[in-house]
Amino acid sequence: MKATFVAAATAAVLSGGVSAGHAHARHAHDLFKVRRNDTAVCTPGCTTIYTTITGSPGLWTPPAAPSTSISSIYANTTSVVPTTTPAPVVPLTTTTPTTTPAIVPQTCPTPGTYTLPATTVVLTETEYVCGASSTSVPAGTHTLGGVTTVVETATTVVCPYATSGVVSTTTYVCPSAGTYTIAPITTVVVEETVVGVPVVQTYAPGTYTAPSVVTVVETATVIYCPLTSSTSAPPAPAPTQTYVAPPPPASSAPASSAPASSAPASTSQAPKPSATGSTGSTAQLGGGKNLGITYTPYTTTGDCKSAEAVMAEIGAIKDAGINTVRVYSTDCNTLDTVGPACQTHGIKIIAGIFINQPGCTNDHPTLAQQISDLKNWAQWDMVPMVVVGNEAMFNNYCTPTQLRDLIVYVKGELGSTGYTGLYTTTDVVSAWIGKDVAPVCEVIDVVGTNAHAYFNAGTTPDQAGDFVAGQLKIVEDVCGKAGYVLESGWPTQGKCYGLACPGATQQRTAVASIQSVIGEKTILFSLHDDKWKQPGDCGCEQSWGCGSVLGISLPSN
Repeated sequence: MKATFVAAATAAVLSGGVSAGHAHARHAHDLFKVRRNDTAVCTPGCTTIYTTITGSPGLWTPPAAPSTSISSIYANTTSVVPTTTPAPVVPLTTTTPTTTPAIVPQTCPTPGTYTLPATTVVLTETEYVCGASSTSVPAGTHTLGGVTTVVETATTVVCPYATSGVVSTTTYVCPSAGTYTIAPITTVVVEETVVGVPVVQTYAPGTYTAPSVVTVVETATVIYCPLTSSTSAPPAPAPTQTYVAPPPPASSAPASSAPASSAPASTSQAPKPSATGSTGSTAQLGGGKNLGITYTPYTTTGDCKSAEAVMAEIGAIKDAGINTVRVYSTDCNTLDTVGPACQTHGIKIIAGIFINQPGCTNDHPTLAQQISDLKNWAQWDMVPMVVVGNEAMFNNYCTPTQLRDLIVYVKGELGSTGYTGLYTTTDVVSAWIGKDVAPVCEVIDVVGTNAHAYFNAGTTPDQAGDFVAGQLKIVEDVCGKAGYVLESGWPTQGKCYGLACPGATQQRTAVASIQSVIGEKTILFSLHDDKWKQPGDCGCEQSWGCGSVLGISLPSN
């Protein structure tokens, strides 16, 4: 997984989860299972579901601080009919906060260079502000937004709700057990269209800051600059980013992701260190319209595929003219099934060491096992690159210094068994520019990023290639090294983010754009849909499979 409503051409860095962090929910095994946030009780007997709608890892989102009285809010795309007739809504109080860390729109009316000033807001009590989301609806009457409350007994609840541009509170009497929607918005459309839905965002007491940003725009645009907490407001859990990505991780992927604090590229660019990496191996990257495709050996239920099933799928990938697959980890017998299949069909493997929780050291049990697996396998003639970590900095699993130390250790261990290929890590743009990544830049041979245009509200499918190329250019400039996009795609299902809407036609257009502009440096995500994942807040986490678009004729799972 896993950057709501950020629209800037070359200033896409402001939208840095989801990539993604993104954001994808990853795998079904205990090591990589998706974990959901616990909900809170609004008042005895009445549980309110409250979710801030955000974008994906990799695209900038304001931090969502947990509320002490509300657990989740979401945009309803269909009418909700209560099972019982609720008592009339009796407004008790209505308040509108005056100073909150809301997203601040900055209008850049003409092409040019703009400096957006730094802003700091201090909150002494919990505040609610009105955010925005969008959804595509067919012709007809629709009930959107509001607070959905499930009541187990008669009770009264006081909850905030969003209307056009403001947040109010209301008292609602729940006369009996049932499901109630409080303060929804009704809209009528004559044809399928994308409509805006106001949502509530919660900010706990603390200090929130938005750094000064220098950006260049090529056309008139509006930039939304979020303020991030520097004290008491804790970050939301990492995405399962932004695009929950497939493998072992917990993205982006999607599921929701905790935004990384980002700073302007001009102030956080790491020095351009001299190359200290590996000399390369006999395996060569890429070939064809794109560098390769991500591959995870899981069935639709999250179980491990048989060696026969993997052999058939890798053969289909080769038949479609793709010469490289990227794997994220060694779990699920990856080296024992994917390895022989790739050797049989002449496909290269970008190997991965996956970091799924804090503890970014070589003695961490899961990391130690993966390193040991690779050393024992040691089929290095098939491996042009090893990726240590997938969005590990974005998810705050590793500091740059910790990640540097781990990469150095991995180099020593794999090098002792004969590996001489490239080493890198991959992360979303916000992680590369929001931290002092000079230690990481010093020990990698090439830079890697996960970039998903779908999570950028100002990007249409036909612009996906230009967006992804721009993201890669940013991270290349940070480290002063050439790089690769190690995860990029477009979903077929989910909700719209501004101009970016999912769909089969949209995916075909986006993939064609990526292939045309930057295909030779991009690993596409992913081979097939991952039904074992949770849909995530974007509703898209299961639907990134692009095998058919690439002409890959897959056997049934």
